[in-house]
Amino acid sequence: MLKLLIACLLILALTVVTIRHQATASDYSIKEEIAMAAPVLTSDQIDNALNELSGWTLKDDHLHREFKFKSFVEAFGFMSSVALIAESIGHHPIWLNVYDRVTIDLTTHDSGGITSLDVELAKRINGLSK
Repeated sequence: MLKLLIACLLILALTVVTIRHQATASDYSIKEEIAMAAPVLTSDQIDNALNELSGWTLKDDHLHREFKFKSFVEAFGFMSSVALIAESIGHHPIWLNVYDRVTIDLTTHDSGGITSLDVELAKRINGLSK
């Protein structure tokens, strides 16, 4: 049990260092967009975004994707990485973790639908899953 805890902490520490180096100036413009309540995308805009977002689908008016990992520790490490990105842009996922699987749904509650913030977060999440 102690080895698992140490492994999780090590993954989290490495993730923090990696994500901090990936932060870009665009994070600041995204935070400004959040403060102004981003406009909801049209159906055509969502379709165009989905064409560029490998693995993502539209489910119940959310961008939706399911990830499968080799272990719980790997899934947890992925979630830690996503959490750091989400926090850096001020936009957070709806998600579920069951052992080696992570399910993510994205929508912008303040705007009442899918916005460019959801698309941006999905792109960054895809960048982690490669």
